[in-house]
Amino acid sequence: MALLTLRIVPDRLLHAKAKKIRAVDASIQRLADDMVQTMYQQSGVGLAANQVGVLQRICVIQMPEDEEPRILINPVIVEAQGQREVDEGCLSVPGYRGTINRSESIKVRAQDLNGKVVRIKAQELLAQALEHEIDHLNGVLYLDHLESHDNLYKVEPEPPESQEPVEAGVG
Repeated sequence: MALLTLRIVPDRLLHAKAKKIRAVDASIQRLADDMVQTMYQQSGVGLAANQVGVLQRICVIQMPEDEEPRILINPVIVEAQGQREVDEGCLSVPGYRGTINRSESIKVRAQDLNGKVVRIKAQELLAQALEHEIDHLNGVLYLDHLESHDNLYKVEPEPPESQEPVEAGVG
């Protein structure tokens, strides 16, 4: 496994739409493993392939309560309900957070590394992370959802001993 280089705004690949994965092979498995390690190293909750310079529809997500990361291939939101205001950050936009609107609940369809179709019903942080990562795969950043630049603010990095995977680390 290798740590991958994280792309940072204004990298053009962050606004590129990822291509559908046709077959899950060893290279996709290796990419998923490397993305998980990179997400852990960055103390993130999620990471999309665009963020590491790969234009393929794959993302990884791990909620603080999960034992294992979710690896989602070709994820799509099939239903979204409600709207709520959330505070969001992104590994590719270090040092900033913003207030945007996300769905209250969503349903996602994707494939796992075995090619099996998985369906996820999500609320709260998981719904937010899924929307965030799927947005990345569509070339959309949370910055694109800001109603006003006044909703974006600078944050100071936390001391290393207190860093844990939190909402701030959504990919």
